[in-house]
Amino acid sequence: MKLGEPTLDQLRIFLAVEEEGSFGAAAKRMGRAISAISYGISQMEAQLGVTLFEREGSRRPVLTDAGRGLLSEAQAITDRADALLAKTRSLHAGLESDLALVVDVMVPGDVIARVLRDFRTMFPTVGLRLQIEGLGAVAACLMEKESQLAIGGPVIADHPDFERQAIGTVDLLPVAAPGHALDRPDVKPGQSREHLQLVLTDRSRLTQGREFSVLSPLAWRLGDLSAKHALLKEGIGWGNMPRPLVAEDIAAGRLVVLDLPEKPGANYTFSALWRRDDKPGPSASWMIDAFRDALA
Repeated sequence: MKLGEPTLDQLRIFLAVEEEGSFGAAAKRMGRAISAISYGISQMEAQLGVTLFEREGSRRPVLTDAGRGLLSEAQAITDRADALLAKTRSLHAGLESDLALVVDVMVPGDVIARVLRDFRTMFPTVGLRLQIEGLGAVAACLMEKESQLAIGGPVIADHPDFERQAIGTVDLLPVAAPGHALDRPDVKPGQSREHLQLVLTDRSRLTQGREFSVLSPLAWRLGDLSAKHALLKEGIGWGNMPRPLVAEDIAAGRLVVLDLPEKPGANYTFSALWRRDDKPGPSASWMIDAFRDALA
């Protein structure tokens, strides 16, 4: 038996009858005559070679086993069609079809999560591609057009190819495990150079060879902030960390803030950045405002 292909309209009729519980209610919902609803179901049954509803002996059409088996597939097809139409309407309205975002590793994770949760609610048709990078690698994503929007730190905020908008700051604190040699009130200038410092390294070429807040020649360079965090808690070296990431460890006594004469901690300023030849669209502009509010 050669099967036909039901139309999208027939699938919608099928779902309307099942959801409303009668041909009359489905007709009212869809603004059709009852005869049109009945005809649509009959045509779909003929094309698929199955009976979708038991009609005899009951005022209410009841799904057959075949009807129940096809219900979820029909729903999935109409859902995808609705998503396609919604995205098309968004494109006509100037909304991006997708947004490629790169975020500095120093941005607190809970801030990222809250912004992206609200983004999904505000822009359900916009696809999102997210990267988390550090230092110059954030700018590299923009330069190489892997991302359209960046939330980056001061290392790359002054790049001539970018437009930028300052949106907030995070405190960087010099920390170590309790009992570290620098965990004392009378540290002398230069003593920090005698101890292993853990440093977040740049994986891009844009800032290759540049050092940021590196005091000690005894340094381990790490490409992952979570690895640096774990080593600090194990008592391996000292280093600067964003306050939100270590606040619980400080409160619990797993890490201590070091009082160093050089005061290597600082405010790490975040900026929204985009290429001058790629102006932010509606969802990217919303994202900029959302990160600014979340970081305030």
